[in-house]
Amino acid sequence: MTRSDSGEPIFEARGLEKRFGGIHATRDLSLQLTMGTVHALIGPNGAGKTTALAQLSGELRPDAGTVLHKGEDISRLSMAARSHRGIARSYQITATFEEFSVRDNLELAVQSRARRHFSLWRRAAGDPTLREPAERIMEQVGLQPFADRSAGALAHGQKRQLEIAMALATQPSVLLLDEPMAGMGRAECETIMALLEGLRPHHAILLVEHDMDVVFRLADEVSVLVGGSILASGDPETVRENPEVRAAYLEESY
Repeated sequence: MTRSDSGEPIFEARGLEKRFGGIHATRDLSLQLTMGTVHALIGPNGAGKTTALAQLSGELRPDAGTVLHKGEDISRLSMAARSHRGIARSYQITATFEEFSVRDNLELAVQSRARRHFSLWRRAAGDPTLREPAERIMEQVGLQPFADRSAGALAHGQKRQLEIAMALATQPSVLLLDEPMAGMGRAECETIMALLEGLRPHHAILLVEHDMDVVFRLADEVSVLVGGSILASGDPETVRENPEVRAAYLEESY
């Protein structure tokens, strides 16, 4: 039985601290992710959410504290090394290869997971070990009709679907998602929410999101970050009714 099978956290932060000169960006930040759950991290602008994600993903090294994956200390591992362990991050600003097709983007993402290198992209594109996983992921996220369309020609919501698909191509168990609904209309949000609901059973998901309707529909647990510190954490209803949370954040979010 693995730690995640037993309900114990598959991914955990303990006491993360990060300073930038006189700015204390994160203060004793601790949270846990378990398989099959969505943990939302919310807070006002400037609360430290992006800095927290950067430390969890390996993009930024904390000044103090520990990041664990399956019980192992990975605090010193790079972002690439964490990706190969099954920890994937998406960004608030969509990061795709705009001139490449949806299929090509996904094949590149599959290739990065396989740690394989090709002298020419044309040769890589014809490799069935890349094509077949890419096709499966396109079907999973609903992008198969747009397989040959360039990423730059996709609608905004479809680009976010592609970015999540590229994260899935690395075969992650942990997904760190930075505002996947940013800039979307309601119909696009519904599509992404349905996608995340489908991913939930097989992943541990940390969701940074400003849309409180999305948060309270999807999250199993919510942590509120204010001034770099966790103000409150618990199930959505408990957090929603917390007077300190309402005063610090929620009342201005509705």
